[in-house]
Amino acid sequence: MSENRHYTGLTEDEVAESRRLNGSNLLTPPQKESLLMRFLKKFGDPLIVILIIAGALSVGISCYEYWGLGKSGSVFFEPIGIFVAILLATGLAFIFEVKADREFAVLNQVNDDEPVMVIRNGNAIQIAKKDVVVGDIVLLNTGDEVPADGELLEAVSLNIDESTLTGEPISRKSVEMNSEDSESTFPQNHAMRGTKVMEGHGVMRVYAVGDNTENGKVYEAAQIDDGVKTPLNEQLDGLGRLITFASYGIAAAVVIGRLLMYFIDSDGFNWVEFIAYALESLMIAVTLIVVAVPEGLPMAVTLSLAYSMRSMLKTNNLVRRLHACETMGATTVICTDKTGTLTQNQMQVSKSKFSRYDELLYEGIAINSTAELDTSGPRTVVLGNPTEGALLLWLKDRDVDYKELRKKAERVAEVPFTTELKYMATVVQSASGKRILYVKGAPEIVYSMSRDGVGVTNDDIETELLEYQNQGMRTLGFAYREVGDDETVIAGGRIVVNDLLFLGFVAISDPVRADVPDAVKEVVNAGIKVKIVTGDTVGTAKEIGRQIGLWNNDTDGERNIITGSEFALLTDEQLNERIDDLKIIARARPMDKKRIVEALQARNEVVAVTGDGTNDAPALKTAHVGLSMGDGTSVAKEASDITIIDNSFTSIGRAVMWGRSLYKNIQRFILFQMTVNVVACIVVLVGAFMGMQSPLTVTQMLWVNLIMDTFAAMALASLPPTRSVMSEKPRSRTAFIISRPMWVSIIGVGGIFFLLLLGILYYLGHAEITCLPDMLTVSTGRYTGLSQYEQTLFFTIFVFLQFWNMFNAKAFATGRSAFHFRNCNGYIVIALSIIIGQILIVTVGGELFNVEPLKLVDWAIIIVGTSPVVAIGEIVRILSARRGPAHLPRRISIS
Repeated sequence: MSENRHYTGLTEDEVAESRRLNGSNLLTPPQKESLLMRFLKKFGDPLIVILIIAGALSVGISCYEYWGLGKSGSVFFEPIGIFVAILLATGLAFIFEVKADREFAVLNQVNDDEPVMVIRNGNAIQIAKKDVVVGDIVLLNTGDEVPADGELLEAVSLNIDESTLTGEPISRKSVEMNSEDSESTFPQNHAMRGTKVMEGHGVMRVYAVGDNTENGKVYEAAQIDDGVKTPLNEQLDGLGRLITFASYGIAAAVVIGRLLMYFIDSDGFNWVEFIAYALESLMIAVTLIVVAVPEGLPMAVTLSLAYSMRSMLKTNNLVRRLHACETMGATTVICTDKTGTLTQNQMQVSKSKFSRYDELLYEGIAINSTAELDTSGPRTVVLGNPTEGALLLWLKDRDVDYKELRKKAERVAEVPFTTELKYMATVVQSASGKRILYVKGAPEIVYSMSRDGVGVTNDDIETELLEYQNQGMRTLGFAYREVGDDETVIAGGRIVVNDLLFLGFVAISDPVRADVPDAVKEVVNAGIKVKIVTGDTVGTAKEIGRQIGLWNNDTDGERNIITGSEFALLTDEQLNERIDDLKIIARARPMDKKRIVEALQARNEVVAVTGDGTNDAPALKTAHVGLSMGDGTSVAKEASDITIIDNSFTSIGRAVMWGRSLYKNIQRFILFQMTVNVVACIVVLVGAFMGMQSPLTVTQMLWVNLIMDTFAAMALASLPPTRSVMSEKPRSRTAFIISRPMWVSIIGVGGIFFLLLLGILYYLGHAEITCLPDMLTVSTGRYTGLSQYEQTLFFTIFVFLQFWNMFNAKAFATGRSAFHFRNCNGYIVIALSIIIGQILIVTVGGELFNVEPLKLVDWAIIIVGTSPVVAIGEIVRILSARRGPAHLPRRISIS
């Protein structure tokens, strides 16, 4: 390579010294957290902490009962049940996330042994990419991946795809400082690690390797876990604090109240009696804590998220982290990339204006090009320059085979495109037998070299080109000239004639995906703000914004758009003051999007970020929800929470709908379970102060809280998403998860259930019955306690009151009947499973659950007698609908 003889490169000693000073060309891998640590972190959930404390107290009480009071080993069933609840809740969440992680494994592996051509000791040699050091002279050729950051010493027709780092699909490179684009993300005479040479060749001197490259900085930032709490976590934390204060407060009140009653009612103080009474009070308090704490809630939330995780996959949302399912529903801002997300990431001819459409035009386009089309797969892929590829796709759409045209003609001479010339020229021996010079390039340059505009004036060209360029399109002009056998038209690497015939021009763009405008409109109508963050030019970004309905030329102005260089000059205070108004950030650098996300989060926004390039990874990691594209880079996928398999913005709208519907389903479950726990807690509390035995054992409550409530959670989670949620505004992340209507329902329904159950408890404690029909004939007497059969009756009545109330929870805030079962097959199956489970528990539970089998007539009376709970709920819903506007949201099933 004669052009490289003057480069000597580094000596071996200089290589060693450079490696010592600047490090090796390796990206430091993220420190992986062990599976054990990831599992242990699950125990930090506030509800899990409450359960652990309750379990520890229960163990202490059980030990006293077993060794101190000589009871059977069955007393340990209670603490065992609590710890089983803990392990199920933490284990399921851990298993689901590990399984999702494995589906994403090995996505960001980088081959550091790829060969790189460098000059050392005056010789061109091949070394592994990891061995490149600062100061190395690297030779770049078409198809190469740039191994490190470097300054170009030579650039011949050098075009580099920087989309993975900046979002720009093609960047023309030059060593001339005065030809730099002042708006470009990186200097035009720099080549960056991880980008790809699409055409041409060059020579560069490395100035940064490994973690110090721009790619390395992005990669490192993508590993930082900023520990952003999701809205659901914050709201469950609030619920956990409420339950903690309420349960421990009530338990403390029980102990204090009973001790006061002991001193008031006691004739004389006896230490033995007092200790026994105090321990009994403590046991009642522990029972109250276990009854008050919804043991099944953590597992129920996990199962709800896991169900949505699987269901969202059917809508092309591959969820990697469970929380992302729900957090999408709380999203208030979406920061989106342009290339590949809003657009198709494939340049196409949008406008064409030629004086002729014939073999001569097609031959010129086919031969005066270095691009190729790969049609072997289901989708045609451009190989080489994307702009030239767009011209070949245009020929393909017109049923013109560019390969056949190339076969029929012979290339004689060529002038490659350079940023200085701004055109490419090829002389061919045409299939027509003539020798022809074909030229394409900047329209104003090509037109100035033509003697005949074929009816087109220079003013016409300037007017139309300005219109296309304002729309963010790239334009190319075309001309030709017949060449005599002995005529010279190319000399010194340029065209030396200026009497071409102008053919016309094309406008090329990366078109917006067809579904994007409607999808953007849907999320904007849902109260979500959309911001475009792109490495492309201001003009292109504004035009894309206009096409998708985000930018209005009449109402939007300078305050709504900013470039990367301007953005970098803003202080944090200035950014905070302006961030709400910004719609477009153009010429953005890799770390700009991350700063935007952090600024929005500081304003209490819930931020989702979309992106497909390595440059998007830090922002994807920092956001509450990171959304990578299915054909994005491995680093982007690794940093994200959800991968949009079909690359469609429409799928993002579906994810928002799923998230909002899931949150409402979680609210319905909390409504259901809190009613259960409030009723049980008050019954046990009042019974304790009335001197009655606890009608519900800890194992019975564990069955209700763990099994029945978990089934209920699955039933409510399986309800299909509701399209109507997309007409609502995002919920406040500071709002408590239990809304005012939920409190009214919990207190109202819970109060009615309490009075009903207290009456039944009083009757059963003062009458001896062997079946429910006895209640018609047996009168009450003195308090004798509950027999095991009576306790079984009370337990089953309690369960079926809650069972029928589950149907009311299903209909909560829907405006629909509780018996609307369209697309609710899963709900029906699970509801039947709860009935079967209760029958099995009562039939075979025995000593463990302190139950005995019920008579068939009692089953019939209990099931039918408790069913008016739903009927009353239906009446209340009808009356509520009549008081206000009837709004019946439309449910849809996604399959």
